[in-house]
Amino acid sequence: MDSYTASMRVSNLFGTTRRSVPGDDLASHQFLLRAGFLQQLATGLYSLLPLGWRTEQKIRAILREEMNAIGGQELFMPVVQPADIWQKSGRWNSIDQVLLRFQDRRGRDMALALSHEEVVADLTAANVSSYRDLPRIVYQIQTKFRDEARARGGLLRTREFSMKDAYSLDRDQAGLQSAYVAHFRAYFKIAARAGIPVAAVLSDVGVMGGHLAHEFIYLNDAGEDTLVFCDTCGYAANQEVAETQLPEPETEKEGELEEVATPGAVTVAELSAFLKVDPSRVAKSVAFMAEVERGQPARMVLALVPGPAEVNLARLRSATGAVELRPATSDEIVRAGGVPGYMSPRGLAAEAATVVVDETLGRRRNLVTGANREGWHLRNFNIARDCQQVKITRLAAAENGDPCSNCGSPLRIRRGIEYGNIFQLGTDYSTSLGALYDDEAGEQQPVVMGSYGIGVGRLFACIAEEHHDERGLTLPLAVAPFAVALISVGQEEAVGQLAEASYQQLCDAGIEVLFDDRVASPGVKFADADLRGMPLRITVSPRSLQAGGAEFKRRLGEARIVARKSILEEVKAELEDLRRQEVDRVQTQMAPVEALIAQTFTGGA
Repeated sequence: MDSYTASMRVSNLFGTTRRSVPGDDLASHQFLLRAGFLQQLATGLYSLLPLGWRTEQKIRAILREEMNAIGGQELFMPVVQPADIWQKSGRWNSIDQVLLRFQDRRGRDMALALSHEEVVADLTAANVSSYRDLPRIVYQIQTKFRDEARARGGLLRTREFSMKDAYSLDRDQAGLQSAYVAHFRAYFKIAARAGIPVAAVLSDVGVMGGHLAHEFIYLNDAGEDTLVFCDTCGYAANQEVAETQLPEPETEKEGELEEVATPGAVTVAELSAFLKVDPSRVAKSVAFMAEVERGQPARMVLALVPGPAEVNLARLRSATGAVELRPATSDEIVRAGGVPGYMSPRGLAAEAATVVVDETLGRRRNLVTGANREGWHLRNFNIARDCQQVKITRLAAAENGDPCSNCGSPLRIRRGIEYGNIFQLGTDYSTSLGALYDDEAGEQQPVVMGSYGIGVGRLFACIAEEHHDERGLTLPLAVAPFAVALISVGQEEAVGQLAEASYQQLCDAGIEVLFDDRVASPGVKFADADLRGMPLRITVSPRSLQAGGAEFKRRLGEARIVARKSILEEVKAELEDLRRQEVDRVQTQMAPVEALIAQTFTGGA
């Protein structure tokens, strides 16, 4: 092993490249595995190998620099936490199985934390007593655990992962707003420095709670998140919380409810074609089983949405208070008195299911829905008249072309990958855990909190997804494990001498170099260098020596020959040019952010 910590010989490198790996839907994950950046231990559990760890360390450095720039102070909190603080906040029973609960040897309930709001509130209670102690921002980069039911996409959805989680502590809502805007701006800067374009969208507060949240999304068709955008007014939201313009209430006369035979018409498309009605006039019933209190039997929830629409699960959880929600099985539907494929609230006993209806259907007259009888549907179904004891709310997920709630223009749907999120928590955690301070009048007030997370592995995966081609990774200089891949080709003594001399010269200059000194074919070395994606490749070979020196080639550029005496200076010039390009890219990405902040937050900037 070389004594230069900034550089490495491939002959000593721990971790090998692979020509093929098990299939995955994301090219980024394929290349990270093949390039020897990470290795799977079990479902949703990954080890970062030295190359991957070097990149993650650079990502962490960016995170620290930007958090410090807005006044953050780094600390470190335990991942193993006692249940009592989670019980005080109410999240012990309100979070489903993603929170891993266990007992220690004394029988005390414990959890592997998926976030640290409770601990921060507990620390605040012990360390903040006066308005003079506020505001503060604290953060950590630490391990989290979420027992995901369906880990996928490599680092995108894992069970154990690293997160940068920050928490703001303020006297009032104005202070929280200021901290929230500072993080909003910083998250765009972090993404720009890491080399990924992102959008900020309104999101569901979920298990964190609070009253406002934004997600930062890397727009990519392979993403799990569905985003809704209005190109006219700039509205942007996760589909879970996206609002659409409701239709005007219909005033036509209610028709007489009647059963109609619809043999073989099970789907919305089949039914609308058979009865010659618009699909939006079909009240589609979707059955779920909801666990409202942990450990209690699940209860059926029947969601009614317009035929073309999907059920917004986040809103259905909110409407029912469900801790866990899953699709009902055919047997469960039958036991509740329904008929799969022809289900509706009509004919169901009140105790059989909770019925939640989308507000759009409540504004329409004479709908079509199931008759709870195989081969039959109901015509002229009206919610207020024919559907008793229901909850009406916004339930349908926004779709492409739906009218924007702000301006009425057609909405546009995109897919994306969430890399970070921010929450205005308010005072719920501080109140429940005693995080209080004395104001100027000596009156006790709850500390106003915000929470701000970035998944380090997710950001890593987004970088790889954005920066690759058909041969491998094409990493930006800011996050590449090494700046330079140096390759020695052939066994000629002159080649070895120049390669070794160049390696030592670059090391002495403090330049990060990965030197492929192996006895291997040129094709293997070039393929491995392309897989790993270092920004600059230097090749010393008999051909380059004959041409006068070494071959320089950027990962996404053309090759050129550099004289042997100029190698160091040319490397410095190349890297400086790459740094300038990255600075320019950051400035370009950040240019519209201030206008976005002004548009998003009234007086927030």
